[in-house]
Amino acid sequence: MFERLRDLRVWGPDDRVRPLDAAYMLEDAAQDDDTILLEIELIYRSTDRQAEVEEQTVRSTVLDRGGSVVSRARLDDIAYHALLVELPAREVRAIAERQEHSIASIEPIQHIRPQSMATSIEIEDVDPCQDADEPEELRDPILAILDGVPIAAHPLLQHHLVVDDQFGLEPDTLVEGRIHGTAMASLIVHGDRNNSERPLSRRVHVVPVLGQEDKFPPRRLIVDIIYLAVRAMREGEEATAPGVIIVNLSLGNKRRPFHNAMSAWGRLLDRLAYEYGILFIVSMGNIGDEIGIPAFANYTALQDADADVRFKETLSALGNLVADRRMYSPAEAINGISVGASNDDSVSPADRRLARSNIDPFPSIRAGNPSSALGPGFGRAVKPDILMPGGREHLRLSSVHHHVVVKPAGAMRGAGLKVAAPPRGGIANAEGYSGGTSAATALASRTCHRIHEALEAAYPDFSNLPHIQRAVLLKALLVHPARWPDAMAKQIKETIGGGHHSHVKTNQFRFLGYGHVDAESAVACADDRATFWAVGSLSPDRATTVSIPVPAVMHGKAQLHSMSATLAWFTPVAPGRKTYRTVRLKVIEPKELNALSIRSRSFQPDGNQTNRGTVSTRCWEGEDAPVVGRNGTVELTSQRNPDLGSVVDDMVPFGLAVTIAMPGVTGLYAEVAQRLNIQPRQQV
Repeated sequence: MFERLRDLRVWGPDDRVRPLDAAYMLEDAAQDDDTILLEIELIYRSTDRQAEVEEQTVRSTVLDRGGSVVSRARLDDIAYHALLVELPAREVRAIAERQEHSIASIEPIQHIRPQSMATSIEIEDVDPCQDADEPEELRDPILAILDGVPIAAHPLLQHHLVVDDQFGLEPDTLVEGRIHGTAMASLIVHGDRNNSERPLSRRVHVVPVLGQEDKFPPRRLIVDIIYLAVRAMREGEEATAPGVIIVNLSLGNKRRPFHNAMSAWGRLLDRLAYEYGILFIVSMGNIGDEIGIPAFANYTALQDADADVRFKETLSALGNLVADRRMYSPAEAINGISVGASNDDSVSPADRRLARSNIDPFPSIRAGNPSSALGPGFGRAVKPDILMPGGREHLRLSSVHHHVVVKPAGAMRGAGLKVAAPPRGGIANAEGYSGGTSAATALASRTCHRIHEALEAAYPDFSNLPHIQRAVLLKALLVHPARWPDAMAKQIKETIGGGHHSHVKTNQFRFLGYGHVDAESAVACADDRATFWAVGSLSPDRATTVSIPVPAVMHGKAQLHSMSATLAWFTPVAPGRKTYRTVRLKVIEPKELNALSIRSRSFQPDGNQTNRGTVSTRCWEGEDAPVVGRNGTVELTSQRNPDLGSVVDDMVPFGLAVTIAMPGVTGLYAEVAQRLNIQPRQQV
């Protein structure tokens, strides 16, 4: 073992300051007269006395170097202890260069990073807002948005938002700059305005965590802000939004791409999810960097290429850049759902022609957008979890060297999602076009809310379930309809490959997660399929079996049919351990598969890969005739096991969704409903 060691040393400046962080610091500290904000994360100590002594050591050193401590946070639940400090540019350069006597040499420090920077969006092609109907009386919120300050008086939003300005950001944020929060609120409430969707039936709780220019507050640690915001919503008798079980985070720290280690922000979301029963829906992030496509000498060659050739070469170029296109913190959170952007929108054919000055890289295939950040997640778990529409992203020319270099073109009328927008060009109440993973995440949160609405309408007692059980069930049902598009999965295998079977699968889910989710299929009923759900909690080393009715109408029909199962849970976490996740659940493959003439679907993550996070989903399908008795059932067992090195006695909540389908066979749903004696809820 010692012969293989490259560098054996104590924790020092090279460990405390990563190369990418150093690059950002040098960029910020270009001018000698500047003062720069840095986040200093201390080695977490479990005893208050030792933590206080070590924090004072760092404080004194910062003051001695001409700096000041702006803010601090110590959160025991996630083993987080950090200071936000302001230092002269010369000291920041010394840290970035890992000089021997810089602050980077102080022993209590674990990491030094540049201040977190929020992801951002632009809104293009603004028009006057179309009139919105005044809604009926709206109920209390179950969904919250942590985002920028919205235009709460916008006609599309004025009846729907409850703005809780906990951090006093609204007064100093110009209306013209309220881009991100307004767009995300619009997508959650109304969906893509190119469609005619009904708004949500409940108000939406909004806590602004971005201020002027859609930036994080400059004098606060973002981890502390998120922690305080969630506690205020759900903690104690004075909770501001006690009914919230879905939190939309179309945000990320663009200066913290995920590289194997959990971020403090990710650890915080995991802890809060389990403690309060909240499903966090988080954006993967957008990578706007240049993409060199070696197969094309110039832009004309790219434009003139056959669509299939262009698609393959663009995908190959992205495959060469996967190490530089990792998701942004906190998308690696294992208890949440991370969302990538697919190249879908509802732009009309006439408007689509307006995008022709740019190039559609995937014109004939459903795929993730070129800018959508990639997985995998912590412990090589499946990330993103799902893809949702983020606009049909085009590419524009950036430069030409030995070959063409392109960049994502951004949203526009010809390729984007229509949203409420700040005033521009004399238009007071405006709508424009947005896209990317932030928009996709907002649509995922909207879909999750719609699933909740559908369950409330169908099952009178659903709303009486505990927060945490509803949250894990929504998590399962949101991922449940996700499927890889076969054409894209095949092309990733052929173009990027990976060698071993498991490596090929990893590259496939790196781009696709569990797949695309169609919002309507996640919510609507159909006569040729039946979806079952169950919730509960499992104690250590326990299992539970659910008996799933198989409709006899399927018997003897030699045509495509399937069964899919999705198990989701919230795990307690151990921040100080390498394994981090403490509990894993899995669905045991049922023994009735042969009788049903179904086998594992080829294009999906394999069983080992789906067992690395907190969602396990499997699909079995076939075309041979199944054998189904009059009262046929499938016994589906969910089993709890401790993760490696972990022993946790806490009950673990889970949600299970199972669907049996045979496209085109009417009466399937009706037979199941009759066997289970499900009565439609009476409409008053």
